[in-house]
Amino acid sequence: MPQWLCNQMMRAYQKKDRRQIKMLNDCWFFYYRQPAKDAAAGPRP
Repeated sequence: MPQWLCNQMMRAYQKKDRRQIKMLNDCWFFYYRQPAKDAAAGPRP
């Protein structure tokens, strides 16, 4: 997970902002499901 996304997720959970948590969760799944540019690289960290 990118650091910027992790920081925003932590901030949203601390504020208990459900709308922001849901939006960031959707962003993460969109990002994670994108095909890797280098398929041999394996899963993203």
